[in-house]
Amino acid sequence: MFRQIFGNIPDVTKNLLILNVLFFLVKAVLESQGLNASHLLGMHYPASESFEPYQIVTHFFMHGDLFHILFNMIGLVVFGSHLERTWGKKRFFIFYFVTAFGAMLLHTIAQGIEIYNLMGEVFPTIYYEYEGSSYIPYVLNGNGDMYNNAEIFKAGVKMNTPIVGASGAVYGLLMAFALLFPNTEFMLLFPPIPIRAKWLALILGGIAIYNGVLQSDEGGVAHLAHLGGMIFGFIMIKIWQRNKNTFY
Repeated sequence: MFRQIFGNIPDVTKNLLILNVLFFLVKAVLESQGLNASHLLGMHYPASESFEPYQIVTHFFMHGDLFHILFNMIGLVVFGSHLERTWGKKRFFIFYFVTAFGAMLLHTIAQGIEIYNLMGEVFPTIYYEYEGSSYIPYVLNGNGDMYNNAEIFKAGVKMNTPIVGASGAVYGLLMAFALLFPNTEFMLLFPPIPIRAKWLALILGGIAIYNGVLQSDEGGVAHLAHLGGMIFGFIMIKIWQRNKNTFY
């Protein structure tokens, strides 16, 4: 049965699923050896000492825990399979990665605004010293002396807390599905009730706006990345719909 279900998933969606699962297994192996895979492969703010260019891609194949990857992979298979069959491999591949990068871009811009409000700079240089059992962030003043305050600490936390997950791209897939097939019904897992795609997109989009904009994206979930995926997904669909030779 599993082989039949897996065999019915179209190629690009299937390969994305495999990559996400492989990254999750690699994360488990590395962490069993004492290495923080999320820190190494998650996306840090570009001014962070921990930022590496490859994180721009690797972060959306990483996931925090089993529930995180399970939720995203269900969304990938449910929405992605249908969209790939509708669009074809190339267009689906482009859409997936545009929404993934769009999610990361909006999240990073929001980080930059928050850091600027704290530090007066978009790309501040923050140093770290080991004190007791943790690293404490500092900056240099005009005399070359290091100092620390609450704003520097908050900025340091924002710069060095990586984001991980395919959620931004999955939210983009949901937006596309809701625009193209708005009245398709799904059965939710929690709670187990039917809901149309358009209402699911509106509810999850509203949650992303409320938590990301009105609540300053706190709580360990990158709600603005979710919103970014939906926004870029909406833009992509509207651009493609200008071509009257396609039914969508």
